[in-house]
Amino acid sequence: MFVVSAQHVPAILPAPLREKWEGEVVPQRVLLLDLDGVLVDTRPVMERAWQAVRRTHGIDMPFEDYEQHLGRPFNDIMDRLGLLDAGGIHETYSEASKAASTLARPFDGVTDVLHAFVAANWHLGIVTSKPLDRAAPLLAQLGCPFATVRAPGGPGRGKPAPDPLLLALVDLGADPAGGTYVGDMEVDQEAARRAGVSYVHAGWGYGHPGDPMPEIARSPRDLLWLLGMSQERSPYVEGGLL
Repeated sequence: MFVVSAQHVPAILPAPLREKWEGEVVPQRVLLLDLDGVLVDTRPVMERAWQAVRRTHGIDMPFEDYEQHLGRPFNDIMDRLGLLDAGGIHETYSEASKAASTLARPFDGVTDVLHAFVAANWHLGIVTSKPLDRAAPLLAQLGCPFATVRAPGGPGRGKPAPDPLLLALVDLGADPAGGTYVGDMEVDQEAARRAGVSYVHAGWGYGHPGDPMPEIARSPRDLLWLLGMSQERSPYVEGGLL
């Protein structure tokens, strides 16, 4: 717990919100986010990588079949697609992804929204199924101080298991009740439910929300409204945070 005084309230917040916050006692809040389809548009990269997989391994399967399983560990996706030699396919996919990484772009408004949360003393973390060596350059584009990054290769199971979310909360010394996870696939929603954290679906991402229907952010800026950082829900306007 900490007391928010005038000196802690970011100057970017409008006067009504500053007045509301000043002097109030608020709990430490944690915002955990998926990477692909939430912070960075990597679909062109993934499509290019899957083309390389099809050529190299003689696989006659469209990208859309792979895309519907995004968010799961790579080997899990291969099992679901009935593809053998997951290790070889992953190597081809990973190398092609790195070669095409310049095609990735942050979604409009994401960077400003992230920095607004940081300025308001939220702890931010990443929970992704993308290997760290490919995730790190994308996160660097955002220029945001993430307090933890949970990617495959460490302890625990991958999504939809709750393990990576719970481990991220452990990293931050936070309770699930104070956490929110933003994802764009049903496996993200399931992982959040099993971890006991709130879930917000990124409506600009690649997948569809599951059941029961979660809160849906139509744009990154909507996260400010849904999580109490802005008093209005309205379309994102570049250059205007709130």
